[in-house]
Amino acid sequence: MWVWDRVEQTLIGLFGLAALCVGIWSVFSRYFATELSSGWGDEVIVYLIVWGVMIASSQLVRLDGHVRPDLVLRLFPAEAQRWFEAFNCVVAMAFCGGLVWYGWQITTTSWMLDEHSSTGLSFPMYLYYVALVAGAGLMFLRYLIRLVRYLLFFDPKTMSVGHSVHEAGAEIVRPDGH
Repeated sequence: MWVWDRVEQTLIGLFGLAALCVGIWSVFSRYFATELSSGWGDEVIVYLIVWGVMIASSQLVRLDGHVRPDLVLRLFPAEAQRWFEAFNCVVAMAFCGGLVWYGWQITTTSWMLDEHSSTGLSFPMYLYYVALVAGAGLMFLRYLIRLVRYLLFFDPKTMSVGHSVHEAGAEIVRPDGH
């Protein structure tokens, strides 16, 4: 698992760094070297950021960082929380499965139509659309792992299945101080 995590984190960092470099180049060339300026910088930044965000969505599942009603969920006993979390995983997997399915339809249609961006870069759009398939597929796998952990490796005392708190090496302090 740590290899998967490291690869995702590295890719996110590389996409972000590349977007930053392209952005700096675009601003520099626009103001200081207009003969080197081109219109492709803004477009490339969008593509890099979209890929980075879609890969980061998998990390958010791993770190339990997606938006959800935690406050309401924590009002229930641990065993009920377990089943709410399992249900959440199933619903999220269905949603991610739909994103993969329809994202793949859009990607293959774009590839068959040989769709390109309307700018001078003429970027093949299927490479942009496949980011949705990749991100949703990674999230699906992470939710599947979460579901298995909630069903088979649940500890009601800590309400834990190996989330980010344990992975980061931090200690959990319950409200009673233990």
